[in-house]
Amino acid sequence: MSTDLSQLFAYHFMVNALMAGTLVAVTASAIGWFMVVRQQTFAGHTLSLVAFPGAAAAALAGAPAFVGYFAACVTGSLALSAVSAGEARSISHESAGIGAVQAFALACGFLFVSLYHGLLSGLDSLLFGTFLGISDGQVLVLLAVALGVLAVLAAVARPLLFASIDADVARASGVPVRALSVGFLMLLGVAVAATSQITGALLVFALLVTPAATAQLLTARPGRSLALSVGIALAVTWLGLGIAYFSVYPVGFFVTSISFGFYLLARLWRAIR
Repeated sequence: MSTDLSQLFAYHFMVNALMAGTLVAVTASAIGWFMVVRQQTFAGHTLSLVAFPGAAAAALAGAPAFVGYFAACVTGSLALSAVSAGEARSISHESAGIGAVQAFALACGFLFVSLYHGLLSGLDSLLFGTFLGISDGQVLVLLAVALGVLAVLAAVARPLLFASIDADVARASGVPVRALSVGFLMLLGVAVAATSQITGALLVFALLVTPAATAQLLTARPGRSLALSVGIALAVTWLGLGIAYFSVYPVGFFVTSISFGFYLLARLWRAIR
């Protein structure tokens, strides 16, 4: 066991994967915790699907995949902000608008893949994640993104939580609810773009939703729940990367399966309790 564990740190690409996974886990779980509280998981799901056409467009243009991830997710977050505009918005109308954005994004992804006449050998990694091609530059980009997102989130955490729990009372108290909503979707888009580089576009929810949902099953205290969400995401990511290193299957599968296992255990513990 000790020999196997030492192998994880013997290769530079694996060290990069562990560092990138750590940054992604912290960022995604922190943003995901607020996303679950705000009941915006459908918006997060749509942004995760928007990441796929972004990466496909980057491949078509000959650009790095992470450029497509960030460009598409930021653009998608602006589109979702427009769909969610209005203080008296209807949940049904908002969901329908988000679904329309999601369908259009998937259609664009299919178009970009069809227009790419070369061998798109990295399609599986775009969809389901990989840890083989993370460069030093990508780790630095993820570090800058993580620090920026977490700094902004820490600055707006209290009013954002207030607006997430009761938007009407927060608005009456002078909290800029609309600006916080747009800003949060932007942060969510950036977090999704970063997470997609590890889990792939289709399995972003493994780190965005499941750790937060698991933590909120275990405790109702906001600070403790948020810290627990980050801890679960780190454990899931490290275990997933470690198992994937000795396996032929994509890292996204292991991250998702382990994360879902933690969620089931939390539900079982709560039911017994």
